[in-house]
This record gives sequence, C-alpha cells and structure tokens, in this order.
Amino acid sequence: MAKEQLQVLNALDVAKTQWYHFTAIVIAGMGFFTDAYDLFCISLVTKLLGRLYYHHEGDVKPGTLPPNVAAAVNGVAFCGTLSGQLFFGWLGDKMGRKRVYGMTLMIMVVCSIASGLSFGNSPKGIMATLCFFRFWLGFGIGGDYPLSATIMSEYANKKTRGAFIAAVFAMQGFGILAGGAVACIVSVAFKTSFPAPAYIDNAAASVVPEADYVWRIILMFGAIPAAMTYYWRMKMPETARYTALVAKNATQAAADMSKVLQVELEEDPARVTELAQNTKKEFGLFSKEFLRRHGLHLLGTTSTWFLLDVAFYSQNLFQKDIFSSIGWIPDSRNMNAVEEVFRIARAQTLIALCSTVPGYWFTVLLIDRIGRFTIQLMGFFFMTVFMFALAIPYDHWTHKDNRIGFVVMYSLTFFFANFGPNATTFVVPAEIFPARLRSTCHGISAASGKAGAIIGAFGFLYLAQNKDKAKADKGYPAGIGVKNALIILGFVNLLGFIFTFLVPEAKGRSLEEVAQENNDDNKLKMESRSDNRTVPV
Repeated sequence: MAKEQLQVLNALDVAKTQWYHFTAIVIAGMGFFTDAYDLFCISLVTKLLGRLYYHHEGDVKPGTLPPNVAAAVNGVAFCGTLSGQLFFGWLGDKMGRKRVYGMTLMIMVVCSIASGLSFGNSPKGIMATLCFFRFWLGFGIGGDYPLSATIMSEYANKKTRGAFIAAVFAMQGFGILAGGAVACIVSVAFKTSFPAPAYIDNAAASVVPEADYVWRIILMFGAIPAAMTYYWRMKMPETARYTALVAKNATQAAADMSKVLQVELEEDPARVTELAQNTKKEFGLFSKEFLRRHGLHLLGTTSTWFLLDVAFYSQNLFQKDIFSSIGWIPDSRNMNAVEEVFRIARAQTLIALCSTVPGYWFTVLLIDRIGRFTIQLMGFFFMTVFMFALAIPYDHWTHKDNRIGFVVMYSLTFFFANFGPNATTFVVPAEIFPARLRSTCHGISAASGKAGAIIGAFGFLYLAQNKDKAKADKGYPAGIGVKNALIILGFVNLLGFIFTFLVPEAKGRSLEEVAQENNDDNKLKMESRSDNRTVPV
C-alpha cells in the first residue's frame, strides 16, 4: 500500500519551471564549471612543467616530466576526487546537503590558489607541493558530484528533472572551454611580452624565466568562479526532501519551499506527526532490505560509471597523435615553451567546442523526452561501434590521406560519450535511491567512475605504448600498442552497454515513487512502463 505523498513534495514535483530552477542550475553548475576547469587545466601545462623543471643541457628534445612524476601530477587530483566523493556523499546524508555544500567550495578556492603557489628548492620539491594541493583540490571537487546532483534532483519537478540535473553536469563543458580560453589568453600575453626563440634554435633561451608564472596563473584562476558562487550557495535553503524525509521536519520543509515557490504550503499535522515517528522501517546501506530493493541498481550505476570512465579518460591517449598529425601542434622542438602552451590549449578548446559541449546539451534537450535508459544504451552502443572502427583498421587511419576521417571518428566517440553515458551516469544515481541514502549512493557511484578514470588515464597510458621498447615514449616500458588498447576499450564499452540493463528508468516519475519511499509493504512490485521495459518501482 502506497502512502499519500507530502504536500510540499507534491508541490515540488508538479511546479512549473520558474526562476528558482534556473538559479539552482547556475549555483550548482558553477561548481561543476570550476570542477572541470581545475581537473582539466593541468593537462594544458604539463609540457611546460617538463620544460621548466626537467630540461637537461644538450638534450635533443625539450624536457618532459618523467613517467612517475607525470602520473602523479595528472592523477593525484583523481585520487582526491574519489576520496571526496565517498566522504562528502556520506556527509551530505548525515549533516544535510546545504551544510556540506559550502565546505567543498572553500576547499576548492584555497587549494586552487595554493596549487599556483607551489614552491620548493628543487623540481622534486615543487612537484611534491603541487601534488599535495592538487589532492586536496580533488577532495573538494569530489564533494561537488554527489551534492550538486542530489540538490538539483531534490529541487526539480518530475517533468524536467533529468534536464536540470544534466544541465548542471553540462557546465563541465564550459569549464573545459574556459580552461582552454584562459590558457590561450595568458600564453599569448606572455608570448607577446617576452619573445623567445624555438627550442631547436636556442634551447636555453626558449624557456624565458617569466614562463614560470604562466602555469601558476592558469591554475590559480580556478579559484575565481568558486569564490563567486560561495555566497549564493549559502543562501540556498536546505532541500525539502532532506528536511522532510531525513530530518523529519515536514513543517520546516513546507515553510522553506513556500518562500522558494512563492505559494502557501501547510502540511497536515497528523501526517507530520506520523512522519516524525516512523523510523522503524528505515533500512541502512548495508541491510538486506537495501540489497533486495536497490542492490542491482547500485551495481548498475557503479559498473556503468566505472566502465564509461575507463573508456572516456583513455581517449586522451591518442589526442597528441591526432593534434600532431593534422598540424595543430608542431614538433615540440620547433616551438618555445609558451608557444607550446598556446597550441595545446587551442587544440583542446577546438575539440571541446566541436564535440564535447554539443554532446552535453543534446542530452539536456532530449533526456526527458526519450529517457535516461535509451540515451545511455545508445551512447554505449555508438562508442563501441566507433572504438572498433578506429581500432580494427588502425593502420589505415595512420596514413596521411586518412587523418581527417580519424579526427571525425575520434570526435564522434566523444560526442556519443557526452550525449550518452557520461551525462546519464551522473543523473540516474541522484534519482533512484531513497533520500536518506541518495547522496551516499551517488558518491559511491561517482567514486567507482573515478576509479575507472584512474585506470583509463594511467593504466592504458602504459598499456598503449609501442610493443618495441625503443619506440615507446621516453621512460615507459613496452606495451601492447594503440591498436590492441583500442580493441580492449571497445569491449569495455560493450560491457557498459550490457550493464545498462540493470539501471531503471526514472523519466516522469517522482523521486519517492522511483525509490519506493511511499511503500508500506516490503514487496517489490513490478510495473510495465510506457517504453515497454519492465522496471522495479
């Protein structure tokens, strides 16, 4: 028997799209804008760090970060993010979404600035300091994943909830664009003010002393959007679903949402009393009841996010080959240090503009029309197709005449990742779990994704090296080659397609209905949805 829903929650579910929805998208989305900027901007300056701190007199090529240092600088923020997702996801359910929301931003502001102020007596000391602050920066970023998704899902109406959560995540695209734009502006300014010859002409003079400021400014800029958002985050009321269903204060929830919705809301006193006293039937994360109701759901969200991120982050492996082959980035010897930053930033900005950003917004436009399940299934399917299409005839794509085709295929894999599982794996965990466990389960799902990102970005970096050690990148052992690595990634995407069948469809349904929070009995009912899929409700 299903209980009647609280008036305040019903009012949120049926509310027309209005100004407070867009305010919430911007407030939560600016956090994701900052997250993307901070996570992706490091890849724009790693070449510069190699030239500045690891140049050896007489080397034919500019200095590069040793493999272990490169892995640490690029990957330590992912480790921090994974930790933050688990910790702040759990804390968001224990203390409330709003109380924890400001903490994550302040960590991001402080650590963005501190990253740019990394100093030391030796290159090793500077890199160690940078890695320390990048870890804690990632820790703050990790908290933003479960909190932003949960807050947006609990504020939204059921008709357009998917689009609102996806819009928050889509701000990542603008963060990546902003990172490229800031790097372009800073590098052009320094290139103009401090001209330098190419490395091949004068190795020592190709890196001007002022270049040390370039990477610091780019990293510190990430503090600005985070700081600007802090005040507005603190003004947001706690979500009604947390206040009513977790804190058991439906009267306060109605008062808070009356101000937000600008309508008068009052709860039935008897219903309020009943809700406050009804704690016996609540089950925890490690209970048999949770396993029975949501065990497969959690397996579905964690596995699909993990598999998606293995494939998504490993795609960066052959970015440098693409950029070089189509002439966007010349040989490093033919550029000075600051010029290289500009070229890398411009190339990544173009990729983001052409495939990453459009993919996000296709999801926003269509997620509440065709559903999360369909978009995720379609995304994994086309990622599998394009990955195999790149891998099987890989030698064909390496010929000069076929490079444009390679770039198109590469861009399409990114497009269908973003108009597909990269967005939906973020949306779905914020909708299908009970309010008291929603942030925790989203954090677990997101942390599983980041574990996949670490494997994708670094495991495949070693795996994709040339089979001939002499042809492998400097400092790396022999691998299985790019072609074989791409074939493995094709099968990873295929597994993502299969595990998507564990994830229920939440389109057009209230959060309480999807999470079975209004059910008195413990029997899992099966209901056939309009899309002819049978899903647990």
